[in-house]
Amino acid sequence: MSTQIFVNLPVKNLKQSIEFFTQLGFQFNPQFTDETATCMVVSETIFVMLLTHEKFKTFTPNEICDTTQNTEVLVCLSVESRAKVDEMIREAVTAGGTTYSEPQEHGFMYAHGFQDLDGHIWELVYMEPSTIDQAESAKKKVEV
Repeated sequence: MSTQIFVNLPVKNLKQSIEFFTQLGFQFNPQFTDETATCMVVSETIFVMLLTHEKFKTFTPNEICDTTQNTEVLVCLSVESRAKVDEMIREAVTAGGTTYSEPQEHGFMYAHGFQDLDGHIWELVYMEPSTIDQAESAKKKVEV
């Protein structure tokens, strides 16, 4: 079985957060959804638990970060094309999110990001497949 990751994020308004991420094309697992939490499906192995502040506080002894003043986490997702990066940024802004920088062009990689309704930072990156293949080949040579 593959390792799964569950990123847990506190949200001020669960319903609004679900609406926001639905507009970006994400789906939710109803089995792990109630009035205090939902499980957003990113892929077969990546999930984001959106938790009300009250629910989130049951998992940590620390205070919840004020994301208008501090960064608690930076979530970075790869997507299948440059166009998908731009599309998701447009959808995020239309849904009420904000951008915090200009798109970044690194030749082999294109990136841009947004902040969701609670100020969590989401970066989207597209990497040219040929550079990934080259990196894998180099890694195999080093391992031999």
